[in-house]
Amino acid sequence: MKMLLPLTTILLCISMLIFPKETLAAATMGLETWWTIVLPALLPFFIMAELFLGLGVVHFISILLEPIMRPIFNLPGSAAFVVALGYSSGFPVGASLTTKLRNQHLCTRIEGERLISFTNNASPLFIFVAVSVGIFQNPALGLLLATAHYLSNLCLGFLLRFYGADDPEKIPGKINYDHLISKSFQAMFEAQKKDGRSLGKLLSDAISKSIQSLLTIGGFIVLFAVIIAVLGTSGIRQYLEIILALIFSPLHFPDPLITALSGGLFEMTLGVKMVGECSAALPLQIIAVSMIMGWGGLSIQAQVMGIISDSDLRFFPFFLTRIAHMLLAGLFTYVLIQSQVMGVVNMMFVPKIPHHPLLYVLIPWGLCLASPLWSIMVAFFWILVFNIRDRLKKFKF
Repeated sequence: MKMLLPLTTILLCISMLIFPKETLAAATMGLETWWTIVLPALLPFFIMAELFLGLGVVHFISILLEPIMRPIFNLPGSAAFVVALGYSSGFPVGASLTTKLRNQHLCTRIEGERLISFTNNASPLFIFVAVSVGIFQNPALGLLLATAHYLSNLCLGFLLRFYGADDPEKIPGKINYDHLISKSFQAMFEAQKKDGRSLGKLLSDAISKSIQSLLTIGGFIVLFAVIIAVLGTSGIRQYLEIILALIFSPLHFPDPLITALSGGLFEMTLGVKMVGECSAALPLQIIAVSMIMGWGGLSIQAQVMGIISDSDLRFFPFFLTRIAHMLLAGLFTYVLIQSQVMGVVNMMFVPKIPHHPLLYVLIPWGLCLASPLWSIMVAFFWILVFNIRDRLKKFKF
């Protein structure tokens, strides 16, 4: 490994010099993707996450949603904040927020590794707009893809509750449901007092940290765009396609679909686009897209690796769960297709969403504001249910 990485870097550099035209074109495409889609889509979530942490909103949610998150996912209440923003914003917001929680000691290392493994998804904006409308021109298809994608990841999160059951950092004890609201506000005020920054300073720090994180993500996107171009131009990707053909031989994927999967191995968006353009049966295309989105691509996985390097979270559990998510998403998609859901989906009227760049600005801002509100509403409903249950117990029939 000590020799492999330097040697690979040298070979990549030499390949960039041999193929300068392809390298420039790929880097330009990666930069354009980051500037027009990734930056406006993720910047709101990064800024709001920093503000929520500084203002103590995460600490408020942590106490309030503990009765929900602990029984279902064996995670602290603060994980609900990551789930809400991670599922509404997409890669790699879940990794960024989990790292922040871990650094503020709002979760243990094992809890953070579980959380990061099922809160990094393709965003609803990507599935419903970029994929279903932009690539397949079928708005209803987004319902099937989103169901398979999010349901498989939630199932993975539930199964992961048994991972690290003997967590040495976890504080044992029964959840106390008394005075949850007052405790939540108290935790929020204490967090604000401990932070001590003014609103102006908090805004300035939130914006600067968010821009810095997104610049790093942009660098990964450009780098992997160049790697994919170099592999394709040099002919190395053909050997990867042979390996993928052997792996996916039970699924009987045609050669054009295998080529698309080789692109999705490195970069999710490129792979999904290649699947939409290849000549293959629609059910096979849908399964392949679902598997690529579950895998996420090495580009996104490298982004996650870079983000969690600021903490003690380990990357390997996340990598294994990407494989599991890929297989589960493909399986769920196959089951949905075989259960004739495709016919129902095609009969449904789903309004066509305009494929406009402005959506990547307006929708993320709306989602990042709505997600914590939905979490709080769920928490209040849960508290109401427990209060009613406790009152009913007082009556003797």
